Amino acid sequence: MNTVMMMLHNGLFAIVPAVGFALLFNVPVKALKFCAMGGALGHMLRYLLIDCGLSIEMSSFIAAAAIGFLGVYWSQRFLAHPKVFTVAAVIPMVPGVFAFKAMIALVEINQQGFSEPLLAALFENLLKALFIIAGLAIGLALPGLLFYRRRSVV
Repeated sequence: MNTVMMMLHNGLFAIVPAVGFALLFNVPVKALKFCAMGGALGHMLRYLLIDCGLSIEMSSFIAAAAIGFLGVYWSQRFLAHPKVFTVAAVIPMVPGVFAFKAMIALVEINQQGFSEPLLAALFENLLKALFIIAGLAIGLALPGLLFYRRRSVV
């Protein structure tokens, strides 16, 4: 029961940045509820996958791909571009904490001088942030690569 409550908690808090960025990107008012749903569902799916033992990078990729496929479905149903629904929904999964920790390690290296633990923290957090961002980008691009090709995949 604790996992379900945490999933709902994460999903509810993911609605705020999803809707905020949707408003920033001038998404039509009728599409705001779908951006909120996409943000909540994607964040909840990522939390569930992490709780099941997947890495945060792979979980972010799978959740972004799920948001991408859901955005393609909504775009065909409501005659809008898929990016209207997907870009704002992925924003809550951007790895701000890892990028922040990498920058803090870089500043500490600059202030205190070189040390192996600081360099390890810098590279660990920087690579984790880069792989999560790459997973989000590839996951969002995957439905477009599969559905909107001029030539067949095979």
